[in-house]
Amino acid sequence: MTTDIETPPDTVTSQEDRSADPRPSRKKAREPGAWSDPLRWLVLPWTVLVAFPVILVSTAICGTLAVTLSLISQHLGFYSGVLWARSLTLVTWVRVKVAGREHLAPGQSYVILSNHQGAYDILALYGFLGREFRWVMKEELRKVPFLGWGCAAIGHIFVDRRNSARAIASLEAAKQHLVGGVSVVLFPEGTRSDDGRLLPFKKGGFTIARQIDLPILPVSITGSNGILPKSCLFPRPGTVRVRFHPPIVPGDFPDTAELIARVRAEIEAGLALDEGRDESRDEIPNAT
Repeated sequence: MTTDIETPPDTVTSQEDRSADPRPSRKKAREPGAWSDPLRWLVLPWTVLVAFPVILVSTAICGTLAVTLSLISQHLGFYSGVLWARSLTLVTWVRVKVAGREHLAPGQSYVILSNHQGAYDILALYGFLGREFRWVMKEELRKVPFLGWGCAAIGHIFVDRRNSARAIASLEAAKQHLVGGVSVVLFPEGTRSDDGRLLPFKKGGFTIARQIDLPILPVSITGSNGILPKSCLFPRPGTVRVRFHPPIVPGDFPDTAELIARVRAEIEAGLALDEGRDESRDEIPNAT
């Protein structure tokens, strides 16, 4: 549950400018520790005795299923991951609320760029996005039993961050599969935020969008940092909110810095709208 799926920092980003944040960095506020949350303590016996075994079994079963089904079709194999993500959110009492589905055009592929607050971002997107996609992920994850095997069989994109030529070759090989509504997902921050605040964006995902000539779909995710912070192994019940924004065409922004600023502004607007929303309420504007 602590696996990072990152934007490869050295594959498509220049060495002299590996980060592009149009705004000054903000000093991190001191946040309460994860274990100061009484709900995390309350569900700890369930987490250890029930949820963790289910997570292990589900990962093994769905990983094996992904490999098996992908022998027939990678499209079929992908949906074993949807089953995996939904089973993990269910057993840990995490709800996922989605808004902005109307911005996703049928049959259109996108470069989906999302902020990254915690491990549940991955489960929320995989289980509830509602369309097929491919992750860009670290080459090291390929060797993770069941999880890595399943991802490789499905066709997720592994990049070697230590070898730019091989990383670019991996992305080039994946282009032919990003058609008919199959999208690619990246986290432009490159890693999870320690406190839920938006980190500087790397250029990799934006360069990929230009290279494969696809619109960017900005996504704001809130709530996952409180459920499973970066420094914690034990999730607590909660709600993850996913908000899709109108697509942005990279060609409309010749200056990459302006493109990054526009995407960042969309994501920040979604974070401001959804952060602090009362979890006891089921409604979220335009949510499904």
